[in-house]
Amino acid sequence: MTETSGVWDLVVLLLAALTPAILYLSWIRRTERYLTEAWRPLLGAFAFGAVAATLLAIFIEGILIGAGTAISEANPGPEFSFLNAGSSIGLFFLVLVVAPITEEAVKAWGVTTRAGQFRLPADGPVFGASVGLGFGFFETLVYGITAYFLLGGLLAGLAIIFLRSLSTVLLHASTAAIFGNGYAQGRFFGVPFAAGRHYLLAVLMHATFNALASVGIVLSVLGASDTAVAAASVVALVLAMGFAFAAIEYARVLIQRGDYPATSGPRTAVRPQSLRPKPPASGKAPQTGYRG
Repeated sequence: MTETSGVWDLVVLLLAALTPAILYLSWIRRTERYLTEAWRPLLGAFAFGAVAATLLAIFIEGILIGAGTAISEANPGPEFSFLNAGSSIGLFFLVLVVAPITEEAVKAWGVTTRAGQFRLPADGPVFGASVGLGFGFFETLVYGITAYFLLGGLLAGLAIIFLRSLSTVLLHASTAAIFGNGYAQGRFFGVPFAAGRHYLLAVLMHATFNALASVGIVLSVLGASDTAVAAASVVALVLAMGFAFAAIEYARVLIQRGDYPATSGPRTAVRPQSLRPKPPASGKAPQTGYRG
């Protein structure tokens, strides 16, 4: 492989990871029909997820892995073995607990930084999906480049990107959208603990997806035959993809529900200030179709 061909291979991997993420972003954007968001703020949220949120997640997870491994080595008893990422149980703890909690937290932070741009409750899941798609894009690109150098060149990298674009990227978008929906419900309608409850739901969904994706590894650790591991891995991959597509469809339903202020939120909710028409000079309240 020449230096020039290597550069072009990386460009191909970049485009392969970026293209489906942008297509998904366009799909999510078109789900909101009442006040469709302009591209610029959504691309800003996408870039925030791709750069700030992803790098912060890597930093936090690196600290947690290092601290956990140090604690496990200083206390060699079995009760601390789950903290050692080099062990099988430590790997599962990282995938099922540490990663979902950390990654959903940094994506949620990304959503809150866009709150000033919310005009409707639907903007919560729309901006959430945008942040999540950026996060999923960059993470997928990293995995693709890793496969390129370690597993066998361009085809290996493209295969990883293709599979993750049909599963993990959608998962990141949907879980961030679900948090965004809860955050918008709290911001627009004062629903108590909505953001926290939706964050926990996002973490649970992320952990469930990771558990499905890890079935083959679990069976391998348990000593199952290669045939059983291969068959289970294929079935688990299909289930994980189905889970991801179901999750993003649910996120789109949330966007559609919040797309018009008169039909979103609790029936007793107070209309947010940004959506209230200003009264005329006479002081008489204007007639609107909104009943809260």
